[in-house]
Amino acid sequence: MAEKRRKYRLAMLDDLTLREVFHFRVSLLGAVSFITISLIALILLLSVLIVYTPLRNILPGYSASLREQLIQESARVDSLQSSLAVQRQYLDVIKQLTAGDIATDSVQSLDSLQRVEQAQLVSQTNEATTAFMTQYEQKERDRLLLFDNTSTRTVRQLCRPVRGAVMSSARPDLHEYGTTIRTAKNENVLAVARGTIVSAERSEDNTFTIVLQAGTITAIYRHVGKALKAQGTLVEFGESIAMTDGDHDLVFELWESGQFVNFEEVMAW
Repeated sequence: MAEKRRKYRLAMLDDLTLREVFHFRVSLLGAVSFITISLIALILLLSVLIVYTPLRNILPGYSASLREQLIQESARVDSLQSSLAVQRQYLDVIKQLTAGDIATDSVQSLDSLQRVEQAQLVSQTNEATTAFMTQYEQKERDRLLLFDNTSTRTVRQLCRPVRGAVMSSARPDLHEYGTTIRTAKNENVLAVARGTIVSAERSEDNTFTIVLQAGTITAIYRHVGKALKAQGTLVEFGESIAMTDGDHDLVFELWESGQFVNFEEVMAW
């Protein structure tokens, strides 16, 4: 026979007569159910307050979005204030024209005044931009032109040998004159100047070593994947002379009149 559920009787008494005002019976399961429903209702109420009221702004993560909204609204208010100021100026001019205080031909529109101010700002900006560009171009021109041992500068301009990233620079103090360049596969290897391919030999690692002679300048390309120009070929400035294979890093050397030159210092990279 199933055991009967135990119920608890709760009553409220009058303090003066000690008579029972009302009472109710509750079981343990009923009490747990009541507490659970109350907690769920409280959670739902708090969720609704957080989602649909400004109370959510006190929670972490909502303050940033509120700040962005305030900035946007402040910008809109400033824009509206500027528009209102322009409208007030229009109305003041119209009132003065109506009252006959100023002549019609002497009135310059606010739009034209704004255009003049904008043109002045643009002119100042253009002057600053022109000065900066002139200074920048002069620096780049100094980097692109190769210097010799004398105080004069040669007019020869060198091209970048290949597109890639320098992995290790030359160290002439350790008799390491090659600069290692990491490139992608099938990248064009370019002639740094107009000259002649004096050597294009295959190495033991199945790559090519190409030597370009351009006047007093000698450019050496090592670990080239595929040679496109044969020995004795005359090539132009920036012409593709080889291709990289992607498995070997290109090693580039530059010499001027038999003396080593660090190409990272004399050409744009």
